Amino acid sequence: MIDDIVSPARAAWEDLQERLFFLPPFPDAVDSLALFSLLLVIGLLVGEWLRARWGWPKVIGYVLAGTVFGPSVLGWISIEALAQTRPIADAALGLLMLEIGRQLDLRWLGQNRELLRAALAEISLSFTAIFLFAWGVVGLIPAWAAAAAAVTMASAPAVVLLIVEESSAQGQVTERIVIHTALSAAASFVVFAVVVGVVHAEYSNDWLNAVLHPLWVVVGALIIAWAMALLALLVASRLPKRSLAQVFILVATALLAVGTARMLAVPVFLTLFVMGAILSFSDQERTLSYTNLPEGHWLLAIILFVVVGASLPWQDFTWLIGLQAVGLLLVRAVAKVAAVAWAGDGLGVAGRRVLVGIGIQPLSATAVFMAYEIAGLYPEIGRSSLSLPLFAAAIMELAGPALCRFALVRAGESAPADNSKEGVA
Repeated sequence: MIDDIVSPARAAWEDLQERLFFLPPFPDAVDSLALFSLLLVIGLLVGEWLRARWGWPKVIGYVLAGTVFGPSVLGWISIEALAQTRPIADAALGLLMLEIGRQLDLRWLGQNRELLRAALAEISLSFTAIFLFAWGVVGLIPAWAAAAAAVTMASAPAVVLLIVEESSAQGQVTERIVIHTALSAAASFVVFAVVVGVVHAEYSNDWLNAVLHPLWVVVGALIIAWAMALLALLVASRLPKRSLAQVFILVATALLAVGTARMLAVPVFLTLFVMGAILSFSDQERTLSYTNLPEGHWLLAIILFVVVGASLPWQDFTWLIGLQAVGLLLVRAVAKVAAVAWAGDGLGVAGRRVLVGIGIQPLSATAVFMAYEIAGLYPEIGRSSLSLPLFAAAIMELAGPALCRFALVRAGESAPADNSKEGVA
């Protein structure tokens, strides 16, 4: 059918080539960059339409577009094209992780013991519940059960930040959702490094891999993050506060950290999160504390979530793994809500504590990237062993943003949606 339509155009083009020798050969396929750009436009329009029509978070539209047009469904975007866009996706995730790291005020947490206790309870119970489910119910060996728990125990920093920003949310529930997300991300990164060693110990005959690879990940991330944070503060201290030049330095050093981490095979999400935490802790003179990234960097989220949606392995989906993923998410949800509600979290009203537990349910880009990092150690085994957390992330790509949005709206901390404008936005 398509050949019948294209054949006359091809023949006409070849006739023109006989006279216009500068014409290129008739294209056999649409350029991958052009297709990916079209996908971004579709993702943007779908996200805006869902937001305007149903009040859904825009992130859901971005993920849907990537899923439908990616390799697993229609195949408009090839695996090779996705690989070419990975540096941009890394930059987008890195900037978002930098922001969540900057939200981590360790001094304030040291004074708020009840909040810290709630966060530690949520982190511990989430990891334990997921590990026991993956090991005892699904039947994964302890190493891969620990990997599944490391990948899925934390909330999704990128999703939470985008939903808070999109909702213009402010208040105690919003503040605690962001803090819990930051702390659980930090804990998951520590567990991630340990699990890397555990997986090597399970499959590698050389114990050096089990010891040195986690050290490479952690120490490498710390050194890169510290160096880039120091450079950012050093240069920014000589510039006017809140100036465009300071914004440029913050973005430039973050992108330099992304490139350095990629070059040295250190996880980008870990490096940029640590960089943000170091900036928050070390900026005694408030050099960059009030310098915000430009709103344009949120547009990179479209690329990030389209890439994540296209990267999900829906071609490997089975009903059994789907039911197991739902079971994992239910166990995870109960653990998070129960831990926050029991530990107190500094909120006197139990209902508001439950809303915090609902708001930290998103599971998204960081989990997918972590899963592929671990699975890449032993591809012949890891891809199938980590299909459980990947499909759990796939489900929460759609449900997580809606749950976070629900918690903010129910808490009364979300600004009312402005539907007065015409069009999809």
